[in-house]
Amino acid sequence: MAENAEKALTIFQKYIGQEDGPGEWHTVDQKEINLFADATHDHQFIHIDPKKAAELSPYKVTIAHGFLTLSLLPHLTGKIPPADPEAYQGLVMGVNYGLEKVRFPNPVKVDSRVRARRTLTSIELKNPKTLQRVETITIEIDGEAKPGCVAEFVTRLVYA
Repeated sequence: MAENAEKALTIFQKYIGQEDGPGEWHTVDQKEINLFADATHDHQFIHIDPKKAAELSPYKVTIAHGFLTLSLLPHLTGKIPPADPEAYQGLVMGVNYGLEKVRFPNPVKVDSRVRARRTLTSIELKNPKTLQRVETITIEIDGEAKPGCVAEFVTRLVYA
């Protein structure tokens, strides 16, 4: 009988190139931006000073840090229902393995709503209990033509 990871590999292979989503909307407010600024020690005015941003920034409002937008990937993709829940049978954990490519085509302005879409790019069996999944994640901004972030997200899925 095939291991959980091998079964999942067979299931995931059917979804390569298909888009999942969108997920649920999430509002990026000033409080979240300020907390991220504190956590990362990045207190540039375009993020935390609404008055100065209104005067000097081309956006006229504060904007989220690009890395804040990127850090929302697990939360936002977690709000997308799985294409096939059977692929997660026996899953022990998912581990962030890294990123292949990240772009921030459009700033996420304060109080914007964002959500994710994902496309499975590749899936590979790394060992009998571990899959490596690469997904292209697009973080949309409500009312904007260009996304806030596009990233190739690499995760390792570890099965029992």
